[in-house]
Amino acid sequence: MNYAHEDPALQAVVDRWIDEDDRPLTDRLLDRLGADAAQRLDGLAATANANPPTLRQYDRDGERIDTIDYHPAYLELCRAAYSEYGLSALSHRPVHGWTDVPPHLVKYLASYLFVQAEFGLACPVSMTDAAARTLRMFGDPDVFGPYIDGLTSTDPAAALTGAMFMTETQAGTDIAQTETRAERDGTGWRLSGRKWFASNPDADVVVTLARFPGGNENSTRGVGMFMVPKHLPDGTRNTFTIDRLKDKLGTRSMPSGEVTLHGAYALQVGELDRGFRQMTEMLNTSRLSNAMRSSALMRRAVRDAVEHTRVREVFGKRLFDQPLMRATLLPLALDAEAALALVAYSGATLDRADRGDDVARSIIRILTPVAKHYVCKRARTVTGEAMEVRGGSGYIEDRVFARLVRDSHLGSIWEGSSNVIALDVLRSMRKNGAHRDLAAAMRTMLAAASPECAPAVAELHERWDVIEERGEELLAGDDVRAQTLCATYTDDLARAVMATLLIDLASHSAEHGRGHRSLLVANAYLTGLRGEPNAVALAHLDVVVDGTHIDPSVAYAAAPDALAGAALAGAPK
Repeated sequence: MNYAHEDPALQAVVDRWIDEDDRPLTDRLLDRLGADAAQRLDGLAATANANPPTLRQYDRDGERIDTIDYHPAYLELCRAAYSEYGLSALSHRPVHGWTDVPPHLVKYLASYLFVQAEFGLACPVSMTDAAARTLRMFGDPDVFGPYIDGLTSTDPAAALTGAMFMTETQAGTDIAQTETRAERDGTGWRLSGRKWFASNPDADVVVTLARFPGGNENSTRGVGMFMVPKHLPDGTRNTFTIDRLKDKLGTRSMPSGEVTLHGAYALQVGELDRGFRQMTEMLNTSRLSNAMRSSALMRRAVRDAVEHTRVREVFGKRLFDQPLMRATLLPLALDAEAALALVAYSGATLDRADRGDDVARSIIRILTPVAKHYVCKRARTVTGEAMEVRGGSGYIEDRVFARLVRDSHLGSIWEGSSNVIALDVLRSMRKNGAHRDLAAAMRTMLAAASPECAPAVAELHERWDVIEERGEELLAGDDVRAQTLCATYTDDLARAVMATLLIDLASHSAEHGRGHRSLLVANAYLTGLRGEPNAVALAHLDVVVDGTHIDPSVAYAAAPDALAGAALAGAPK
């Protein structure tokens, strides 16, 4: 088993959005990691999740030590993530044969494979990556350079891990309610307060928020961003304690805890009164990572469910061949493929934004919360349905499904619950008109699609007209109505983007001689948006899930029914 080889959706996005110059190194990395995740890492993850970390607050002499003990399986997973594959370094330094920093998309695709084995550790990995990015963007390089080097190192002896402490009992969603206080201490600061939910609480580098003297007490402008190191310059431990670890529904391999800062030494990052705005850079990086992780859970769940139906016989016929089971599996497979397309396109867009493309910056500003809102919530449904496909044995902890279901619920909560994220989409529409830039980009993509995609392109043009008009109505109406409807609008926006991206993938595949399987997928997904199962895709479910080639006429026949005849008439002979 190799997760990279068994994933036609992954191959499609690599073909489309990885440049030719990056392709050989990308293929080599994904091939190696895909095999390792399916074999060694999957077994380690099962062991680590069955043996959660424990907190030792005192040594035998009664001295406070706040040490977290990990199972050896988790530590081996850490070595794989941080050192062997450099997942937190991929966006920061040349690794794996690259002479320059690899594209962001490489990091997301590699992490997508890793998460199919282990979800929990991906949180500290993501925060380590995001902390390095945030410190580089807003911190003084002379001050934070050594920390950035550690956060992006693949050397186990030099590597540092990162964390983000934001949540307080009264300040989860409303950061203006932050009570942690910062007081000046020479060239640094001292922070005092309690952080209620802190993942990876024994991280070496913590980015956090605190109120500063003279700041606005009723606004996020009164909250600054600070970096709290685990150890002081003289090597002694900083003055914060881990009060207890959380007993969580999922991500049991990775610790989350309650932390109290007792005048902890800290360094200011960026401008004091822009602390929360700067912190959103770290938040948005983590939010896109959340969507990636959820898409990975979906892929793992669907693959395992499909494999079960191919070996399980009921009433003399394989489950996979039963009509109702096919109708169950098809939308799950389509959701997983569409989710990866959205994550991959977002990663490629982030690359363009970081290179100075202002339009890409506007698009990623809205795509990030759109992906986080829709994909993370959808993963809960997909993993749950996949578990049910497995029947009673899927509910047993010996299988991976129960863990996938538990972990899937966290994506909708971490870095902002779904309602918070939907409101952020609305904010990006109001402030930047980002939905207009996104719609324009999608229409440009549709205009470039090959003739074989004509029926779907026509339907999607109409869908984008409606969605953009609805967006303008939301902005023109009263605020109560806009807030009430923004979550539904966000989901519709996500589905339209994913349908468009699937058409783009199908067009690229056909134009480059890679077959018409992607067109079958795109047409089936678009049909599913109407609430109808695509009869052609149901009959050729093996092609959808395996990625095998199909005759072009089959893909054309799966086109939206109103224009199927036109598709066949205009298709290449």
